[in-house]
Amino acid sequence: MNIVIVGGGRMGSGLLRQLLQEGHKVTLIDTNENVLSKLQKDYDFTAVKGIGFDKDVLEKANIKLADAMVSCTNSDETNALIARISKNIYRVPRVIARLFDPDKAKIYSALGIETISTTSWGIHRASELINYSELDPILTIGNNDVELVKVEVPALLVGRTVDQVRMIGEISVVAIYRDSKSFIPTSGTVFQNGDLLYISVLTTSIKRLKTLLGME
Repeated sequence: MNIVIVGGGRMGSGLLRQLLQEGHKVTLIDTNENVLSKLQKDYDFTAVKGIGFDKDVLEKANIKLADAMVSCTNSDETNALIARISKNIYRVPRVIARLFDPDKAKIYSALGIETISTTSWGIHRASELINYSELDPILTIGNNDVELVKVEVPALLVGRTVDQVRMIGEISVVAIYRDSKSFIPTSGTVFQNGDLLYISVLTTSIKRLKTLLGME
């Protein structure tokens, strides 16, 4: 995957190392040339010096070809701005913004922007979000009784049907994103490799869902 990171601090550099180890192609944007040069001595990535919300800088970083963008500068406002530009103008599929103020998270989530906080957890969580390696909660309904989660279809379910990931009153696949289009599946819809599943699940049935998906 082509991934753009804005901010080469502890989180940005840590995420850079992890994503490179996983085989991704990474571009790092930072205003400090010394930060970029130091990291380039040890890692093979594309370095772009500049401000992350500058149009020329983003396009030099090939934002139009990016599969994911993570903005983790030291400013909530900057990260939110970069995330919105990436999401709304360049249509980057996965956009993640680091926010120090947790009260802002719900606002940006409503705009379709994933948010993360704290350096150690953030590195791990951003990697999971990019790779769809875990259930990704995107909406809580009611008094935390029901969640809408998304997850890439596991290999063990490819070729099987939607009704095999269904428990009446507990778990239901409500939509599938495939080949750049979303649709509402029937019980007989067959899962295909690369499908992104949107699943409604009772919070009390999360463990059962993970079992159905082969995560436990």
